Amino acid sequence: MIAAVWWWLAAPVTLARAPIDPVAKLECVSYAPFRGSQTPLNSQLIVSPEHIQEDLAELAKVTQCVRTYSVDNGLEKVPELASKVGLKVLLGIWIGNGRAKNAQLIDTAVALSKEYPDTVKAIVVGNEVMLHGDMSASDLRATIRSVKARVSVPVTYADVWEYWLRYREIGADVDFITVHILPYWENIPVRAEDAAAHVVAIAKQVASAFPGKEILIGETGWPSNGRMREGAIASRTNQARVVSEILDLAKHENFHVNLIEAYDASWKREWEGTVGGNWGLFDGTNREVKYPPGVAIRNYPLWQLQMASGMVLAILIFAVAGLTLRRRPWMPPLASWIAVALSATTAGILLGIAADKMFYESYGLGGWLGWGALLAAAIASPLFCANALMAGRSLPTFLELIGPREDRTISVPAMALGFVLILTTLIAAKTALGLVFDPRWRDFPFASLTMAAVPFLTLTLLNRPKSGTRPIAETVFAVLFVVIALYAIFNEGTDNWQALWTSAAYFLLGATFWRARFMAVAGTASAAPAVVAETRASTRKEEELDPVGML
Repeated sequence: MIAAVWWWLAAPVTLARAPIDPVAKLECVSYAPFRGSQTPLNSQLIVSPEHIQEDLAELAKVTQCVRTYSVDNGLEKVPELASKVGLKVLLGIWIGNGRAKNAQLIDTAVALSKEYPDTVKAIVVGNEVMLHGDMSASDLRATIRSVKARVSVPVTYADVWEYWLRYREIGADVDFITVHILPYWENIPVRAEDAAAHVVAIAKQVASAFPGKEILIGETGWPSNGRMREGAIASRTNQARVVSEILDLAKHENFHVNLIEAYDASWKREWEGTVGGNWGLFDGTNREVKYPPGVAIRNYPLWQLQMASGMVLAILIFAVAGLTLRRRPWMPPLASWIAVALSATTAGILLGIAADKMFYESYGLGGWLGWGALLAAAIASPLFCANALMAGRSLPTFLELIGPREDRTISVPAMALGFVLILTTLIAAKTALGLVFDPRWRDFPFASLTMAAVPFLTLTLLNRPKSGTRPIAETVFAVLFVVIALYAIFNEGTDNWQALWTSAAYFLLGATFWRARFMAVAGTASAAPAVVAETRASTRKEEELDPVGML
């Protein structure tokens, strides 16, 4: 089953037009030189000209032009370096609400357009200024006119299509319209298979609103990683497909296109989540093209390694179950083996996906620690639960782990399993609350959560104490997960299968906690000392008979 699922997941896509084709170069692509932790918000940062030159030399192989967004942080070197490799430049000026800074950037851009008239193709005065609310329409128009009076190259302004239609008067001040059409980010997200048609339809709508003006689709594309938005799935194959179809259709309809963007921009992830940093046609770390010509395009290029890793984990889960029985001979019910098989299959299939998500969705030290801890818990959960199933132990409650001393378990295997449960619960609660209070940028940890939740629930169903009280902490978490799962489904919509899957994992955790029972024998006022002693002796005997639990 693991092999079959991964064979399906890794199926390559076939495109009529390669997204990156050195023979038919791209018309233009957005370029920002920032690498690693570099960010344009650091006003003291100056990007090395050597790094910019390296990037432009690679981009010259696949495009005729680059679009920049500012002329500070070292970007003022782009026209000079682009001229050496035969690239044209759409030179951007980042206009904000600081008049002195605006004037300084405008002076630099004007000087560059005069110094490199054969390289600077046009000047873009401001990027989504109206969308961000940084300036009034009248002030923006005055700024555009002031730049236009000082240069001999065409001048434009760039914004999303809704704001061009809302502030049509700005069209009178520009030489051509630069419109951003991003199907993934639309208020009603567009599916990948409909993205190209949507882009061209919107471009035609904008063209009809500005008769006589040339239309440049200044930003369009698709993310290769990140969360779903309703039916819009961010993936490698979808990015390649959307870019290919947009370029093909735009050529047929005679629209000029600038793709966003050249390189993945990790610095954007702080504000836009994983998806914000994965719009590049080139990988942001190794600076290599994502879709080399002639190479099959897959969502999981390392699928064979991911499949093999899942198989190894599944075998280990069965091995732990078998070794437990070998050390503690008895005849477990068939249901216990079915539960082990279910956990092993689930973990084997999802391990590669969970590892892939951890790699792409971890940002900063906190992100790596959080997602790494969740993945570790997801791997440990089926292993420890397989041992507990075959040993006849139930899932420990929080009181048995961190409650009063007289209520705590002294079983090392139970404590280890409990630690995995606590770690999973805390991270799951954090992700669940994030989907309520800051959902737009949050990724869905469906793979790791499912790997952990399935073994917990099967253990609770099969090895649940026959009596006892429902603990308060478990009840609170059960209600929390169920309520947030219902909210996520409502907020994200039923087209978002990542949200539905994650909500299902929360439901599994909620059901696990709802069935938890605490048997208050040791340490209670009504418990006879002999009973307490017998209980503890029984626990110690269980540890002696169950050394595999130490794994």
